[in-house]
Amino acid sequence: MENGDSRRSTDRNLQRNSSGSKYGPVVAQDRAVLEMASLDTAPSTPSKKMKVNVARSLSARMRDGSVSNHAYGHGSRRESKLELFGFDSLVNILGLKNMTSEQGQGPLSPKDGNDVSINLGQPQTNDLKLGIMMGVFVPCLQNILGIIYYIRFTWIVGMGGISESVMLVSFCGLCTFLTAISLSAIATNGAMKGGGPYYLIGRALGPEVGVSIGLCFFLGTAVAGAMYVLGAVETFLGAMPSAGIFSETITKVNGTTVDPIIAPSIHDLQIYGILVTIVLCFIVFGGVKMINRVAPAFLIPVLLSIFCIFVGVFSARKDYPKPGITGLSFRTFGENWSADYQNTNNAGIPEPDGDVSWSYSALVGLFFPAVTGIMAGSNRSAMLKDTQRSIPIGTLAATLATTGLYLISVLCFGALATREKLLTDRYLTATIAWPSPAIIYIGIILSTLGAALQSLTGAPRLLAAIANDDILPVLNYFKVADGCEPYIATLFTALICICCVLIGNLDLITPAITMFFLLCYGGVNLSCFLLDLLDAPSWRPRWKFHHWSLSLLGAFLCMVIMLLISLPCTIVSLALASLIYYYVCLKGKAGDWGDGFKSAYFQLALRSLRSLGADQVHPKNWYPIPLIFCRPWGKLPENVPCHPKLADFANCMKKKGRGMSIFVSILDGEYHDRAEDAKIATKQLGTYIEYKRCEGVAEIVVAPSMSAGFQGIVQTMGLGNLKPNIVVMRYPEIWRRENLTEIPATFVGIINDCIVANKAVVIIKGLDEWPNEYQRQYGTIDLYWIVRDGGLMLLLSQLLLTKESFESCKIQVVCIAEEDDDAEGLKADVKKFLYDLRMQAEVIVISMKSWEAQNDGGAQDESLEAFTAVQRRITTYLTEMKEEAKREGRGNQLMADGKPVFINEHQVEKFLYTTLKLNSTILTYSRMAAVVLVSLPPPPAQHPGYLYMEYMDLLVENVPRLLMVRGYRRDVVTLFT
Repeated sequence: MENGDSRRSTDRNLQRNSSGSKYGPVVAQDRAVLEMASLDTAPSTPSKKMKVNVARSLSARMRDGSVSNHAYGHGSRRESKLELFGFDSLVNILGLKNMTSEQGQGPLSPKDGNDVSINLGQPQTNDLKLGIMMGVFVPCLQNILGIIYYIRFTWIVGMGGISESVMLVSFCGLCTFLTAISLSAIATNGAMKGGGPYYLIGRALGPEVGVSIGLCFFLGTAVAGAMYVLGAVETFLGAMPSAGIFSETITKVNGTTVDPIIAPSIHDLQIYGILVTIVLCFIVFGGVKMINRVAPAFLIPVLLSIFCIFVGVFSARKDYPKPGITGLSFRTFGENWSADYQNTNNAGIPEPDGDVSWSYSALVGLFFPAVTGIMAGSNRSAMLKDTQRSIPIGTLAATLATTGLYLISVLCFGALATREKLLTDRYLTATIAWPSPAIIYIGIILSTLGAALQSLTGAPRLLAAIANDDILPVLNYFKVADGCEPYIATLFTALICICCVLIGNLDLITPAITMFFLLCYGGVNLSCFLLDLLDAPSWRPRWKFHHWSLSLLGAFLCMVIMLLISLPCTIVSLALASLIYYYVCLKGKAGDWGDGFKSAYFQLALRSLRSLGADQVHPKNWYPIPLIFCRPWGKLPENVPCHPKLADFANCMKKKGRGMSIFVSILDGEYHDRAEDAKIATKQLGTYIEYKRCEGVAEIVVAPSMSAGFQGIVQTMGLGNLKPNIVVMRYPEIWRRENLTEIPATFVGIINDCIVANKAVVIIKGLDEWPNEYQRQYGTIDLYWIVRDGGLMLLLSQLLLTKESFESCKIQVVCIAEEDDDAEGLKADVKKFLYDLRMQAEVIVISMKSWEAQNDGGAQDESLEAFTAVQRRITTYLTEMKEEAKREGRGNQLMADGKPVFINEHQVEKFLYTTLKLNSTILTYSRMAAVVLVSLPPPPAQHPGYLYMEYMDLLVENVPRLLMVRGYRRDVVTLFT
């Protein structure tokens, strides 16, 4: 049975491969055809392979006695029953059950061709699964409560006063709170992989935006590590001034002598900062498991130190332990209520001639890093027991808790000490701490070192996650395998951290961190705004407390904060993100993540389609939508889906590239037999369109014959007013050379179908010689305007002039007058018409009298030779038809193409002679033309297709490049504004 099945499958494949077009191959004489033949247009990636591991589960079930031989005996019958319900096998059903547990183990890259393994046994559980507290709340709290609170917050209260400090905390806290809401919505809309906010933004806004913002967030995280290192070193040198090598002593503040203030030198910060960074780098190389075990322990000293600070605040007395501390006092509260912005030196000490000036916007840049860190929980998504529950609750709880702590601290610090003490004592929190300042110093150092470790651990993994998505080839050096440490990314992060440490000034680093984090927060808010506004069917977040207006407000606040901090820094950061975005678009690989922009494009297309309506488009808004018939006559080389010059011509029908083309090809056969061939051909045609840089879509239709396929295409292709309005195809020059007798009937049938469907027609003769965008043409574009076509021929000539290849040409309009007396009037009318249409062209009027009054006087010898050959062939054809009618006993009833025809030989002669005169005129006046456009005559009723092809062959004889144009029942140009 198996051999028989395989033999039948092979036979079906052979039949499918053998089915194809009935026409013979085209001789590929054009160099462009040969170039396209070397282009690999095979499908880019094979379909996904599914590896199904069933041995372990089946053996376990057999040991349990749950699988019997009877089940195996009826396996084929059971499988066939499942197939009746639309399932291929039992494995597919079980695979659906395990889909949710396997999604998190999929490949990081969104490319096809990856093997997906479905395990049917017991699901593997991770040993380390964290909940809300240790998985999200503690990391967020540890990252938010940092160096800014300990050694900069009291200074901020002194400089901005209680009023503006409260406003500052509320403003920044509102921004992070709204971002946390957006983060909660996106994080609960599906499983998360590594990369934290980069993963969320990239999957929502696309790989280009995700990579650009992700790299900026990586830089912000790396620079934040330098900030934490400098904070730890500055605290250490403040606690132990004797350890400083280049310490500075300040004795005067604003001209007043004060107790000596020992300020750490920038050189001390640089030396100790580099050493600490190197030590932390070695710890990070020790492995992330050790860091995850130690990191929660760093929070205990932080909470203890905060407790000691508040105990010291409530137990402080006036002038104890040092002057300037008044204890909680309403008088001090009133004195510190308003802001008092002063100039300071680089150490933050007030000086009248200080180099640094401060304002509210500068305080925003200094304080905002104190509210960052809300992404710490999402960065640990792989370690969480329930991401869709832990991330929203933990992140929002940490945000509200820290914001409340900051607000209470503003009120307490503002009522505790004088403004001079707030501005000069950087370590006021340690000064007032109970029972000893050493607790605060230890808490500061441990918290900052812990946060620095988190930065040096998270930033490399963020960079590795971006690299593993394989979007940007330049990041391939930072790729890591699953379960491996990102050593190269860690070294690169440490190098960035050391470079920032060499700056040595904490106040100069924090604004840069603010910009990068605000870019990331703005990206998260925009992602949620876009997804929530579009409300696609896949947008079903479990976190219900969100709205697109809140996300939009959060993104607006992020931009406002960036502008408040520094306009130049905002421009630089946005320019950096834009450069990365442009570089990703230029050099990056395509990744289809189902991002929100694709949904936005879809919604916009639907709205635009509905707004167009079903009415006819006004001539002012008319755009050509060509339907490119790729290979209606003959075959190109095997892997060339379309003639290379058809895309060049399609681009010539667009002004500045605006417009859409639909490339169509027809496969002969039955749909069920050739469905897979159609899919492969669609991919090949799509590759061709991208290679030729032509905006268009590829469509492959399977039909029993070309005529049936085209009738289906011309009726159904497109939507509303986006249906194609021009059918473009090459002239079948091969029909006589290859003796393809079925082409005339098919060709005439296609033209008649276009007329019935009210489609314009453009037929290209000499397609092999059509110029590409780099081949400049000279001479004229000649229009033989014989039939009123709504201005389509004029419009096509103007579109040709917009292309570089034809921009050096001029337009000539050749009109045919029936009598000599009509020539001058016709010429004046045409000139006036062209002037009103804003078209510059030279007008030539030719008088062509009736054929009875003409002999062979003006005809070219070459036209006469072709005319004689056509007459001879038509006479032979008619004689054979009459003899066949007599043999079959039909009398005078002639048959052609399976239909009765009525041939008036006198009318045939008239058609031939008119065509001869037109061909002779074209050869006389347009011998040097770059391209000739002529009205396409409709096929005469009840004439055989063979006769029409003879007329057309005589018309195009010896004309190297000709466009035969037929308009449709409407105007495509207008005289009015």
